[in-house]
Amino acid sequence: MANLGGPISTEPRINERIRVPEVRLVGPNGEQVGIVSIHDALKLAQEADLDLVEVAATARPPVCKLMDYGKFKYESAMKAREARKNQAHTIIKEIKLRPKIDQHDYETKKGHVVRFLKAGDKVKVTIMFRGREQSRPELGFRLLQRLADDVQELGFVESHAKQDGRNMIMVIGPHKKKAEAKAEKAAARAQRGSEDSSPQEG
Repeated sequence: MANLGGPISTEPRINERIRVPEVRLVGPNGEQVGIVSIHDALKLAQEADLDLVEVAATARPPVCKLMDYGKFKYESAMKAREARKNQAHTIIKEIKLRPKIDQHDYETKKGHVVRFLKAGDKVKVTIMFRGREQSRPELGFRLLQRLADDVQELGFVESHAKQDGRNMIMVIGPHKKKAEAKAEKAAARAQRGSEDSSPQEG
């Protein structure tokens, strides 16, 4: 039995798979050829040693372009990969604090936030209230405000403190994009490497 739940092909139809009587043809350099029969369009593609690729299937008649489909697919894949690389997925790290945190603990947690932001990651800061502390939300607000002020050179408050059941949550986003942070880290590593390999003076 045929599997009807298979993925829908997003590949455009090319050459003989285009089954329409006529198409609006676009030349290899984007020039408008006009409406031609599919037979003529395929003949032109063959003569130019190119593929006939359907680029707008829903148009009437469909729009087809003469191009080197293999090269086009390769370039599209490279572009998509480049875009994904530049996106360099921002990861959300989470830090949990108590409203009555002591100074030493606070400094440690702040250090983590600084490190995450420097790496280009977002940080979700959660304040956990227990028992009576829930009646003192201002403690949480004050602590989150203090943290946001302490790291403002590296990040900004992306979503302001809000109460979520027993917790209070705030998200701090990095000023630096993940890709920038990665590039800087790589540059710093290369710089260190060249300093290490430079001859030492005796």
